[in-house]
This record gives sequence, structure tokens and C-alpha cells, in this order.
Amino acid sequence: MRVHARRSMLLSILFMGFGQFYNRQLVKGLLFVSMEIYLIAFWTLPFRNAMWGLYTLGESVQTRVGFTIVPGDHSIFLMIEGIIFLICGLLFLWMYYLNIRDARRVGFARDQGIAPNKFKKTLLVFSEKGFPYFLLMPSVVFTSFLTILPLIFGIAIAFTNYSAPNHIPPASLVDWVGFQTFIDLFNMKTWNRTFIGVFSWTFVWAILATVTTFFTGMFFAVLLNSKGIRFQKFWRSIYILPWAIPSFVSILIMRNLFNGEFGPINQYLDFIGLAAVPWLSDPNWAKFTLVVVNIWFGFPFWMVLMSGVMTSIDRELYDASQVDGANARQQFRKITLPIVMFSTAPLLIMQFAGNFNNFNLIYLLTQGGPVNVNYSYAGSTDILISWIYKLTLDQSQFAMASVVSILIFIALAGISIWNFRRTRAFKEEDTML
Repeated sequence: MRVHARRSMLLSILFMGFGQFYNRQLVKGLLFVSMEIYLIAFWTLPFRNAMWGLYTLGESVQTRVGFTIVPGDHSIFLMIEGIIFLICGLLFLWMYYLNIRDARRVGFARDQGIAPNKFKKTLLVFSEKGFPYFLLMPSVVFTSFLTILPLIFGIAIAFTNYSAPNHIPPASLVDWVGFQTFIDLFNMKTWNRTFIGVFSWTFVWAILATVTTFFTGMFFAVLLNSKGIRFQKFWRSIYILPWAIPSFVSILIMRNLFNGEFGPINQYLDFIGLAAVPWLSDPNWAKFTLVVVNIWFGFPFWMVLMSGVMTSIDRELYDASQVDGANARQQFRKITLPIVMFSTAPLLIMQFAGNFNNFNLIYLLTQGGPVNVNYSYAGSTDILISWIYKLTLDQSQFAMASVVSILIFIALAGISIWNFRRTRAFKEEDTML
């Protein structure tokens, strides 16, 4: 019977460290008991207040009495404080679980006739087996507050009415509204029309930006790896320059090149007698310009990657196929393309996700323009991420921006998981030619 294991586990559930006392590990039990006493004594009241703030988001607003400003509750500060204490509470529950598991494990060993370790032996075992976990603890703590905290905060905002002009602290309070903002996004005509339009263009943009750069890179990779091409290193160095130069600088240069009034491209078109093209002022031409400029920035990555893959292909495959009578086109379709696709498919999916959120190119080249009178706070070339930027920094529509962010995550996660599950590179199988 596991008497000691059951008793030590129940005592540890009752109070941290009691199970260790039962197992005659006094120092370890004292450490656990001290931790819980400290938390109860000094953290109970702050935790209760933080949970009150997270639940209510405040009850009084900032007011002015004469020349004196009476501070009120700041809903966002209360929300952040509540989330911080909530994370701390979860970390405490994790420590509580470790305390119970440790007591049960030692109790089970006692049931097997194994004497509990003394504290010195425990330290020795910890130094041998637990040292990696000790080093990982700071990462866990920092991840909790630098990644998980902003993530939870961003999601929580979607279920509030945090937006201008009536719900911006400290002048006014923010309230929990549940799924009302989600409902407004799909039911209100102004938001609905903008979301559908921007989402559709975002999806089309991500596909075009990914496919065009991928096949342009493949074209140049095949060209540079063809027999008879001289100075291959020189050509590779030239074509990789767009990728090597900081995109911020290059995009601003491109913005001047495609300027409709004084850009060099339109000046050259005028010089040869052609009409100027509204590269950035017409919605369709602006979208075309974005795709072209993105090809310039994106194809060198694929060119270098595919060149490496093609170089590693066994030449005997081509020699054998040539003996069988295959021409160059058949060799590419049956040998080169399947191997390249197998090696680059995971990166292709990641590139799609990156283009879905390609804020830099969209905002720096067109700033989401030209203006679309049918959209709310969005232009004709805005994608979801640039629309979120405008909703937050320009219009203070934080709740709606949070909702759109959640929908972006759901869309990208769904598409990526579906593609990854269908990608042969993630399956334990050999390449089939």
C-alpha cells in the first residue's frame, strides 16, 4: 500500500511543506512553508485588490474640484496589474504543484523502503539533475512577463470598449463588453465593409507576394546554375544586393522612384513620349507597384536558397535521366522542381505568414493609400496589420484593433497548420521522384 505517498501528498495539499515534514525532510519543508507564509502575509491583500481591479476595471473617474484634480481609477493600469498578479498566481500554483509532486515522490520511495534524502544529498541531486532547470527559470519568468503578459493584455482589450472618444482613461472608465466588439465588426456596415475589403486584399497580397518572389528566385537560380553561365559568383553578388541593403532605405528610394509627379520613372516615360503612370495614386497601379517592388526585395533570398539546394542534387540523377532520353525541361520538372519544393516548402509557408504581416513595405511605400472613401480608417492598399496600426496610433480604436489582431492570428494559425500537415518535408518519408 502507498500509505506514505498518499499521506505526504494530502499534507502538501493542505499546506506547502507539510508533506516534506512528514517525509522527515525538515529543511526542504521549512523552505516551502516559509514561501507560503510569506505569500499569505504580504501578497493576499495586493492580490485581492488586483483581482478586484481586473474584474471591475475601476469605479471612479478623475474629477476636478476647483483647481485640484482628484485622481480616479485608471482602467488600463488596473487591467495590467491584475494580469501581472494573475500570472504570479499561476506561477505560485505551479510551485504548489511541484511541492505536492515532490512530497508524493519521496513518500512513494518510502513505501518502497528507500530512505528520504538528507538536505545535503538533496542539494547534490539538484546540482546534478536540477541545474539545467535552475538556469531555465529566469527564461520562464522573463517569458511570462515579456511575452505572455502583452499577449494576454492584447487579447483582453478585445473584450472591452477601450476606444476613443468616450472610453479613454483616466478621463473615463473602460468596461468589459464581452463579444460586443466582435459582433460590431461583422454587423456594423462601416466596420464590416472595411474588414472584408482589407482582409481580401491582405490574402491576395500575401499570395502574390509569396508566389512571385518564389518563382522569380527559382528562375534566377536555374539560370545561374545552368551550364555555360560564366562569372556565376559575380552575378550572384549583384542579385543579392537588394537583400543585403536595409529595406527601410530601399523602400524610401523606391517611393521616390515611383512618385507620380517628379519620379524618375515617369520622367523617363514622358521623355520617350508615353503618358505618366499613377504608380501610387491609383488603387490598382499602387497594388501592382507593391508586388513589383516586393519582387525586387524578396527574390534574392529564394535565389540563394534554391541555388544551394540545386548544387546539392546528385548529378548522377541528371546523367541517368539523360541516358533515358529526358530533355532539359523534363529534367527540371521531374528532378529539380520536386527536390526544390520538398526542401523549401516549410519556408514558403513561413514566407506567406511574413507577407501577411508585411507592415514595412505597405506603410513605407504607400502608407496604405490611396484613399478609399468606402473604408473606415483604411486606404486601398492597407493590409490588416497596417490597418491595425492606424486604428491604434491614429484613431485610438484599441478594442477593434485587438479584435482584428486575434482574427489575424486565427487565420494565420489555421492556414499554417493546414499547410504544415500537408507538407511532405514534415513527414517521415523519403523524397519520391
